Amino acid sequence: MQRVGKRVSSERRIPPTRKGRDHEIRARALREFAGLTSDDQRLDPFKLAHHARLMVIDFKQVQGVLSVETVTELLDNAKDSWSGGAASKVLPGGEKLIVLNPTHGRNRQRATLMEEICHVFLGHTASRLAIRKKDRNGNILARDYHADIEEEAYATGAAALVPFGGLREMIEKGKTAPEIAGHYGVSKPLVEYRLKVSRLWDEYTRKIFHVGS
Repeated sequence: MQRVGKRVSSERRIPPTRKGRDHEIRARALREFAGLTSDDQRLDPFKLAHHARLMVIDFKQVQGVLSVETVTELLDNAKDSWSGGAASKVLPGGEKLIVLNPTHGRNRQRATLMEEICHVFLGHTASRLAIRKKDRNGNILARDYHADIEEEAYATGAAALVPFGGLREMIEKGKTAPEIAGHYGVSKPLVEYRLKVSRLWDEYTRKIFHVGS
C-alpha cells in the first residue's frame, strides 16, 4: 500500500504530456542542483546562476564595447525583441557572462535568466547580443532565434520556477494566478503559461471561477 501511495504522489508531480514530462524532469534536476527539496520553495535564478558559474553583469558594463547606435537600438526600438543573452566565450575563471535587458521588470528578468541558465544546462549555443539582421517585415532582430531551442529552454526554465506539483497544490488550495505568481516570484503570464502547458487550466478555472460547476 505504501508503494502505491508513493507512486500516485510522484505522478501528481509530473504533467500528463510527454513534452511536459521531459521539461519537468529537467527542471526538477535544476531545482535539486539549487538545493531545493520541495515544490513549494521559490527558486532564485541569480543564486543558481552563481553556482552554475554564470556571471550576471549590468548592461552598463557592456555599453563600452557596443556602438552608441547599437545601445540606443537595444534599449529603445528593439527593447521588446530581446530579454537577455549569454557570451559565447568562457572567461579565464571558467564563468560565462550573461546580460539582462535593463528595461524589463525583475520578475521578467528572473524568467529570462532562468531561460539562459537552461540554455547552458541543455548544451545550447549562446544567443548573440548584437543587431545583425532584419526579419521579413524589416524589423531589426537583436539576436539569432531558433524556435525549438528557445521553446525547450523557456519551458524548462518555467517549470523550474513554477513546478507542476506546487502549482497543482496551490490550485487545490484555491490560489489565484496572481497569488501563485507572488509566491514564486514570477509574472502572472508565466503562471498562466504553466497552467496551460501543464493541462491544469481547466482545473484552475473550475476551482477559481467555478466554470462548469
